[in-house]
Amino acid sequence: MLKKKKTLLALSVIPQFLLVKWLVNYPNFIEQYYSNGLYPVVSKLFRYVLGWLPFSFGDVVYCLAAIYIIRWVFKNRKRVFKDTKNWLVDVFAAVAVLYFAFHLFWGLNYYRLPLHRNLNLEADYTTEQLVLVTEKLIEKSNAVHLQIAKNDSLQIDIPYTKSDILNKAPLGYKRLKSVFPHLEYQPKSVKKSLFSYPLTYMGFSGYLNPLTNEAQVDALIPSYKFPTTATHEMAHQLGYAAENEANFIGCLAAINHDDLYFKYTGCTFALRFCLNEIYRRDVCLFEDMIADVNKGVLKNYEEVRLFWETHQNPAEPYFKQFYSGFLKANKQSKGMESYSYVVALLVNYFDEKSL
Repeated sequence: MLKKKKTLLALSVIPQFLLVKWLVNYPNFIEQYYSNGLYPVVSKLFRYVLGWLPFSFGDVVYCLAAIYIIRWVFKNRKRVFKDTKNWLVDVFAAVAVLYFAFHLFWGLNYYRLPLHRNLNLEADYTTEQLVLVTEKLIEKSNAVHLQIAKNDSLQIDIPYTKSDILNKAPLGYKRLKSVFPHLEYQPKSVKKSLFSYPLTYMGFSGYLNPLTNEAQVDALIPSYKFPTTATHEMAHQLGYAAENEANFIGCLAAINHDDLYFKYTGCTFALRFCLNEIYRRDVCLFEDMIADVNKGVLKNYEEVRLFWETHQNPAEPYFKQFYSGFLKANKQSKGMESYSYVVALLVNYFDEKSL
């Protein structure tokens, strides 16, 4: 009887896969009944249950799961050839459970309506619009930088501990809620990853655990990157699975924060995306515009660049290629390149708004 149930569970992967592929065609349904219906309840429940823990419960689960899988594979290694059918049943039964949990707890958010449609923004923009918004961001970034440093050539060093930054991060969403009520963030569940060292060498600054809804931030990244990485991962917690959308919302949460250091990281984070896009379109224009950016801001950019250069490893491109493939499989056709598409949201949002 148990064997029959396990076989049925393993075979359930097929209808689950087909159901997800069918739901992809109905983003309005997912938006209404999952992303704005079931998911907020599931997300809050996980954050209430696990948010109070000072460590990442999800990372502990990953650790124990890895140990269990290695032990199971070692113990059942001979079954691969002697009892292949039942070995595969065991494997696919586990895959079926994980596949179901992933989509129920978070994954269906990949197939919701694009954010620009919810905000009534255009998906495209002109170079003129891009230049206008970039100029606004340069002006605002320089102004906030000078408020803090009092000297345009000084790099900003955030005076908070990384734990303090994680505690302060939700306040940006509290301010943002007055503009976008659906971005209410309560309770908090954002933590330093227990896997920060390997995460750094894989080239990632944070991630959301889709099975526990805990936002993880790489504890080794420079403090300058900590605020926007935290707000980015919190945007994922709120159901924005697309990287460009999480970057956009993370920018807004930091820019709207009462704290000047958060505001600074949010403005310069948005500015970097826009400058990169200008460089891609017109190198000469980029050189002209970056000359107007305070040298202290550029030093913060350099700090981050050097950090990642110092922690490069030969396997990093493969990790990123794998994750890019994962994104493409979940309706982000540009893979990791979709991170840069935050510019479209930033330009259309700030085109007629002041910072």
